Amino acid sequence: MSLIRLLLSGSKLLITTAFLSFFSIALGQSEKPRVFVLTDIENEPDDAQSLVRFLTYSNHWDVEGIVATTSCWQRDQTAEWRIHEIVDAYGKVRDNLEVHEQGYPSYDYLKSIIKVGIPKFGMLGVGEGQDSEGSDWLIQCLQKDDPRPLYIQAWGGANVLAQALWKMERTLSRSELDDIITRIRVYTISDQDDTGPWIRNHFPGIFYVVSPGYQENGGGQYHYATWSGISGDKFHGRFSGPDFTIVDNPWLDEHIRQNHGPLGAEHPHTEYLMEGDTPSFLGLVNNGMNDPEHPNYGGWGGRYELYIPQFKKYMYEPETRPIWTNAQDEVWSEITNRHHTSNHATIWRWREAYQHDFAARIDWSNTSTYEDANHPPMVKLSNPNEISVKSGEQVNLSGVGSTDPDGHQLTYQWIFYKEVGTLNASDFKLDNPDSETVFFNAPSVAKSETMHFILAVTDDGVPSLTRYQRVIVNVLPE
Repeated sequence: MSLIRLLLSGSKLLITTAFLSFFSIALGQSEKPRVFVLTDIENEPDDAQSLVRFLTYSNHWDVEGIVATTSCWQRDQTAEWRIHEIVDAYGKVRDNLEVHEQGYPSYDYLKSIIKVGIPKFGMLGVGEGQDSEGSDWLIQCLQKDDPRPLYIQAWGGANVLAQALWKMERTLSRSELDDIITRIRVYTISDQDDTGPWIRNHFPGIFYVVSPGYQENGGGQYHYATWSGISGDKFHGRFSGPDFTIVDNPWLDEHIRQNHGPLGAEHPHTEYLMEGDTPSFLGLVNNGMNDPEHPNYGGWGGRYELYIPQFKKYMYEPETRPIWTNAQDEVWSEITNRHHTSNHATIWRWREAYQHDFAARIDWSNTSTYEDANHPPMVKLSNPNEISVKSGEQVNLSGVGSTDPDGHQLTYQWIFYKEVGTLNASDFKLDNPDSETVFFNAPSVAKSETMHFILAVTDDGVPSLTRYQRVIVNVLPE
């Protein structure tokens, strides 16, 4: 992608085993997502950065392919050798990671699914005779007898996906292709070649998340894209809100790259923005809040709404059908002491949590002893994740029973996510939102409405780690 341009013994073993068992159960509550990555790695440092983070979470999903591709920044070559370098570093620390959470893929397996796309730009690599190892492998994955969706992430150009669709359209029956399309989920980091608009317009049934448009000669569109909230919006007075220091090179040097083992050492120095491709998979992390089937719910990877965006001069062509694209959140910033409203804020509002989480996982990669690292809390609700109440009825929400595997103290924050749901309740506020339990009277409604609440539970370990539970409250008329 391019941007502006146990090992333990005795009682410790019992604690660790209990935690790992809980984690396995938690993952089992919603099946692991299947993931397939297309990356123009080595056009600049951020793809390599994102791949390092991606591998520290690779136990949260079933990785089915990592394919080196081209893009507008790397038009006639691929760099699969860099994927191999980073996976080689992962192979040195995989067993350490497994001590802290179970389910990491084996080194040999990951090596076997590294593939190469065609070294051509965009639609020049789509059509008769344009098959590649990458597109053939993607077709095999799409044709698997597996009911789960395949989340295809394009960190660079999307022509490997375009070629797979082109080929299947000519080799499969319409019903077979339609069935496959229902299981495709695409998240592209803007349009880094001209195949993205072609895919969206020619296969309108595909679930597609994108801030549409391309960047040319360093001007324009990427600044507006939601994904740039991962590390953008450096503090410049009233125009920004997030903490830039925790995505800047000094922090990354201290907490990720230096003296943190072979995988952290593969996270290169940032040249433009840190990890522009990371939002494509942050929304798949099993943190208790993310729901990848509902991009409009919001989470670490941002929030997106389904509509046809207005045509802009930086787009290849007009969109012809609704896509999941930019949405805005209003977020309070302690940097500027005011609210900020932007699509970037749908990501940067969670910045401290996802940066601390990455730092902890790099710590895991650098130690084989469970007690030498911090681990996320386990959030438990005393109420269901979805409840229905009538107007005026008291609603009780409780995180009693939440625990921490390391015995750390926990703090609580209840967030009314006002942009999500159907109830226009921008003035609604929770009393004592930092309490373990909150209650309120359901607003008066004329028809059924929904409200979303997020419980964020944070430990006091180093670094502090946060996990969540979402509660959807259906408010019914009296």
